[in-house]
Amino acid sequence: MAVNTNNAYGKISISDLSIAKVASHTAMESYGIVEMVSRRFTDSLSLLTKKKDGGGRGIKVTTTGNRIYIDVYVVIKYGVSIVAVAESLKEAIKYKVEAFTGMIVATVNVNVIGVKL
Repeated sequence: MAVNTNNAYGKISISDLSIAKVASHTAMESYGIVEMVSRRFTDSLSLLTKKKDGGGRGIKVTTTGNRIYIDVYVVIKYGVSIVAVAESLKEAIKYKVEAFTGMIVATVNVNVIGVKL
């Protein structure tokens, strides 16, 4: 799927993968995030067979109309406040994706899969 909009100059279409790359890059820049992880074991297996990561690892983007729903799967650093890191990550991803797309991010769900030293 993709997010679509029209203006006086024509149609704009932004793919879910592009949105996932922005969200993934934002997450890796955030304090307390160690790595992005795949949602399912089968996703990990498919990454092993590919030569290059698509850039949206650990991100699931769903679009409906001009609304964007994002699920993030992360491993965080041991010793940081999970709630503080998750809230900061949600706000950062929402801000960056909305600035990138010009569309509304309805939800950002942060799923903490693990903790690393």
